[in-house]
Amino acid sequence: MRIKYDQAKGWSSHFTLLIKAILASRGPVAEVGAGFFSTPLLHWMCKSLGRLLITYENEREFYKFAKNFQDKGHKVKFIENWDKMDFRSRWGVVFIDHHPPQRRGVDALNFQNVADYVVMHDTNPPDKYKWRKDLAKFKYQYDWTELMPWASVVSNFHDVTKWDNNILNT
Repeated sequence: MRIKYDQAKGWSSHFTLLIKAILASRGPVAEVGAGFFSTPLLHWMCKSLGRLLITYENEREFYKFAKNFQDKGHKVKFIENWDKMDFRSRWGVVFIDHHPPQRRGVDALNFQNVADYVVMHDTNPPDKYKWRKDLAKFKYQYDWTELMPWASVVSNFHDVTKWDNNILNT
């Protein structure tokens, strides 16, 4: 697994919304797709807040990376079929950034009525995988557009349309 250092800034462009959603919510957190930036961030935030974190991953190298963070409050699950995720439990936050990317909109909708907040990375135009139409099915949506790639937060339960770029304003 190779890190492309010139892309690191964009790989972390979801931080503002993800941190905001964690601070605005309660309950367990699901990370759908492990990452060099999201997994450590979510691990330490959830650990410090006493929140359960479950990371789902389907690529062996990212699974191996994420397993380094597994502990009592952070479960890491290798998954071959995304339909086997827990879509019934109530989630405070679900972060979606997995492969194949065509699956992301489907899974955002799968969590639509059980997650307080769904945060998704790479939501900027062009809408190659048609995620925007899936996100539009939520009651509320806010797009973070300060840097490419964009990130979006959607919710059927909390009005995120008034969110801004200040992490502490929720």
